[in-house]
Amino acid sequence: MTVLITRFAPSPTGRLHKGHAFSALTAWSAADTTGGRFLLRIEDIDPTRCRPEFDAGVLEDLVWLGLDWESPVRRQSEHLSDYATVIDTLDRRGLLYRCFRTRKEILDAIGNAPHGAAEAVRPGPHPPEEEAALLAEGRAFAWRLSLDRAREALGDRAWQALAFVEEGEGPDGERGLIRARPGTAGDVVVARKDAGTAYHVAVTHDDARQGVTHVIRGQDLFEATHIQVLLQALMGWPTPVYRHHRLVTGPDGRRYAKRDGSVTLAHLRSQGLSPAALRAELGF
Repeated sequence: MTVLITRFAPSPTGRLHKGHAFSALTAWSAADTTGGRFLLRIEDIDPTRCRPEFDAGVLEDLVWLGLDWESPVRRQSEHLSDYATVIDTLDRRGLLYRCFRTRKEILDAIGNAPHGAAEAVRPGPHPPEEEAALLAEGRAFAWRLSLDRAREALGDRAWQALAFVEEGEGPDGERGLIRARPGTAGDVVVARKDAGTAYHVAVTHDDARQGVTHVIRGQDLFEATHIQVLLQALMGWPTPVYRHHRLVTGPDGRRYAKRDGSVTLAHLRSQGLSPAALRAELGF
């Protein structure tokens, strides 16, 4: 039996809900069944939305649910220098470019693009003179990963070989060995002005740093896997096995969200729901 190292990695931007409970229980059970390790990681790189009370709420909810994890808990806000090193490495290899375009400008470009959105989210670098002028003005920018430069750096053979193993199921039933399609994500942002890094860099770095063997998460993150596999290849990091699971939905068929306070674990607990009852409802 393969011993699994899994993780649950919520962002403290609200209280956990039933969907989070299902995901945490799925990852925890997979590790527990194999005598493996279950890690808790707090993905708090967004300083505008993450709050200490939600961080504390994560721990409170998971303890109530009956889960345990290794210490210490990794909080991404405490490791920003690690991600800065990754960004610097990619930049020194010529794989990044500065993008001064606003979100509205990008969306407008998508709407006007003759070849559709897939082309428009690859804006490319600014002309050197324009970039120099924008830097002189002190304009904020994001770092984007150039897919063209990444493909050139890897070589066509390695690019074509990018793949991951899906042991769960993607939104359209994808499973088994899946060829990665990083091009569908465009030139993704890898560092933002407000956080110094972005989700894809932080999560792939931490999965490698923590030795995660199986990434178990919801199907809503399936598409993110394609660009994460590319980053793993560029940085020489191992690609974990992925298990994407179904999303828990309410009676109306809609997935649960943090903004719906009626399904948060804190609210359910206040209404007298027991951890055992919730686990049974979720199939554990």
